[in-house]
Amino acid sequence: MPKRILQGTVVSDANDKTVVVRVERRFAHPLYQKTVRRSKKYHAHDEGNVAKVGDVVQIMECAPISKNKRWTLVTE
Repeated sequence: MPKRILQGTVVSDANDKTVVVRVERRFAHPLYQKTVRRSKKYHAHDEGNVAKVGDVVQIMECAPISKNKRWTLVTE
């Protein structure tokens, strides 16, 4: 099964080898058909501490690394 890849913005890089990425999704409201925005924050593994706050990054799901980290940073 392929691994999911999400795109989002780094909101925190305070922890060592970890970034917090906010991923926003848009969908139409089931009744009113207005576009609604919802966001969720993911903890992602950043081995080289390369991502900084405000960067737009891609994250890929992976095996659990710690209690909260189930995603890793995709490097091109």
